[in-house]
Amino acid sequence: MWSKRFALLFVLLMTLAMVACGGGATEPAAEPEAETAAETGATSELPDLGGREITVTLENAYLPFNYIDPATGEPAGWDYEAIGAICELLNCTPVFVESAWEGMIQAVADGQFDMAADGITITEERRELVDFSDGFINIEQRLLARIDEDRFDSVDSFVDNSDLTVGTQTGTTNFETISELVPAERIQAFDSFSFAVQSLLAGDVDAVIIDETAGLGYQGANAEALKLVGDSLSSDQLGFVFPKGSDLVAPFNAAMAALRENGTLARLAEKYFTDAFTLTYEDLE
Repeated sequence: MWSKRFALLFVLLMTLAMVACGGGATEPAAEPEAETAAETGATSELPDLGGREITVTLENAYLPFNYIDPATGEPAGWDYEAIGAICELLNCTPVFVESAWEGMIQAVADGQFDMAADGITITEERRELVDFSDGFINIEQRLLARIDEDRFDSVDSFVDNSDLTVGTQTGTTNFETISELVPAERIQAFDSFSFAVQSLLAGDVDAVIIDETAGLGYQGANAEALKLVGDSLSSDQLGFVFPKGSDLVAPFNAAMAALRENGTLARLAEKYFTDAFTLTYEDLE
C-alpha cells in the first residue's frame, strides 16, 4: 500500500514540476497559426463575401496592369495578381471580362460589371459617374518622343512650338492633360496607345502623352527609336472603379490596407513597376 501511495505521490510531484517548467503548456502551439495569419493579412476585421463572384472588366492590353502572356497564352499582370490576393482575403471569386477602354467606365456605371481594373486615374469628374477604391499607386504623365527628336527637350518647349503635334488615347486623363496645354488642332486622339505610338514611330505625330509606366513599356520595345522627354506633366492616383453605391468599395479598401501592411502590394510594385518587369509590347505582337 505504501509503495502504491509513494508511486502516486511521485507521479503527482513530477506532473506539478512539468507544469511549473512549462513542459505541460500547450498554448505556444498556436503561435505559428497566428504568424501565418499576420503574414497573409487575413484578420478577423476583414469581411467574408462568402465566395461571391465579382465581374472585373479590363483591356488585357495595358502593360504592366493586364495583358495576355505570350509564353502561356494566359491573362497576367498587376491587376490579376492584386485582385486575386484581395479576393483571397475577402473570400470572393474574380471573373475577368475583356472589354475595350472606350466605354469601360460607363459600362461599370451602368452595372454591366461589378468593377473595372485598367490603371484608371481617379478624377473628380469620374467620381460623379462611379465610385473609386483608395488609390494604389501614383502615376506620372510624360511625353514620349522619337530618339532623334531635337526640336524640344521639355514640356514647355513642346508647347511653345506650334508646329508640333501630339497623340494620345481618347477618353484618358492624358488627353485631358494635353488639352489644357495645346489647342485641339495639335492633338490626334487614337482608340489605343499602341496606335498612337505607331503614329509617332511613323512620324505622323511628334510626341505621345502617356502614363510613365506604359511609356517605359513602349520605350523598352523600341529602345533605339523612342525616349521619354521632360518632367512629369501630372502626378495621378490610380484606383479600381465600382458602380455608384457599390458594397464592394469598403471591403476592397480594407483588403488593400491589409495587403499594404503585410508587404504584398510592395512586392507586386517591385515585380511590375520597376525594371524587374521586362515584358514589352513588341513581345505581345
